[in-house]
Amino acid sequence: MSLRKSHELHQRRFGRNLGVGLVLAVFIVIIFGLTIVKVSGGDFGAPTQEVQD
Repeated sequence: MSLRKSHELHQRRFGRNLGVGLVLAVFIVIIFGLTIVKVSGGDFGAPTQEVQD
């Protein structure tokens, strides 16, 4: 627990860090969502080889 009041610079850094963290979290959610859609699409899987006579 701090006995002194936070400096104005720390408040600005917190706001900037919070913004960067939110952007990073949104980016991760988008990539995760795209991955789930691609994997569950049915086109994803091991290719089957047909035997030719």
